Amino acid sequence: MHCPFCKAHDTKVIDSRLVAEGEQVRRRRECLACGERFTTFETAELVMPRLIKQDGSRQPFDETKLRAGMQRALEKRPVSVERLEEAIAHVKSRLRSTGEREVKSRVLGELVMAELHKLDEVAYIRFASVYRRFQDLNEFREEIDRLSRDPSLSRDPPKSE
Repeated sequence: MHCPFCKAHDTKVIDSRLVAEGEQVRRRRECLACGERFTTFETAELVMPRLIKQDGSRQPFDETKLRAGMQRALEKRPVSVERLEEAIAHVKSRLRSTGEREVKSRVLGELVMAELHKLDEVAYIRFASVYRRFQDLNEFREEIDRLSRDPSLSRDPPKSE
């Protein structure tokens, strides 16, 4: 780290602490050349992959769009903000864990549907109806019937502790 005062290359860390709920490290440093002290903050740079849209265009991942889409599906449903935030974090984690620089937007859509399904079946159907472009009532019925038939898709009610 270069000293911001004299631009020397040699500095030493005299104190390190976790801040921002463990998401950052605050370091107090001292320049070995001029003796001045300064603070730096260190965070992990987690790069999200770019999304390849169906038309072939590419765009950066946008957490705001992800949150808005999930909130729209969950509107007036009994799901806490904390559970929504956990689901968003899980989607982002799964995207990062692909290790790819680019992923098809379809992958993101499927991850969102899986998380919504765990949170609330009504929200899942809402999202799926838009995402999969249901054309009529029969497609809604088929998806609901599929949920009813497949026990691995049915959601257990949350356990109260």
